[in-house]
Amino acid sequence: MSAAIAISMSAGSPAHAQAPPASPDPADVAEGMRIFRTKADCQTCHGWAADGQKMDTQMPDGANLRTTRLSRAAVVQTIKCGRPGTGMPAFDRLAYSDGRCFNMKQADLKAKNLEMPDPPAPLIGREIDQITDFLFAKVIGKGPMTRASCIEYWGSDVDACKDFPQ
Repeated sequence: MSAAIAISMSAGSPAHAQAPPASPDPADVAEGMRIFRTKADCQTCHGWAADGQKMDTQMPDGANLRTTRLSRAAVVQTIKCGRPGTGMPAFDRLAYSDGRCFNMKQADLKAKNLEMPDPPAPLIGREIDQITDFLFAKVIGKGPMTRASCIEYWGSDVDACKDFPQ
């Protein structure tokens, strides 16, 4: 998710953060974290702590998801549809095939000179929901990473946590 993630979503999509309707299943949160780190490789642009401190200098700058004010629906839409013209890919493999994303198809993107990078791997709806569960449970609205939140994030005192203040 690029720095442009804060751009207002298409009409009808809420732009301010809100908690998910119910507490997500801890297994879904764990699976969402795994997908964030591996299959979707979100950490390459957003950083392992989702704070915008990307892991690969060759990749686009990802937004600081810890401070995003996007709603759950807007986060899901951003993962599915990406952000045309930015480095944020669409993880829905059919995103621009039928107008489901921002009422645009591939031809519309091309006509507007909006590039869409390929995602590391496409995701299915359940995987997108699991990443979103993870983000709202462990990242969004949780403030800057501290050693305590790092340990809670990883589930143990891993080496990465030693860089954070108590």
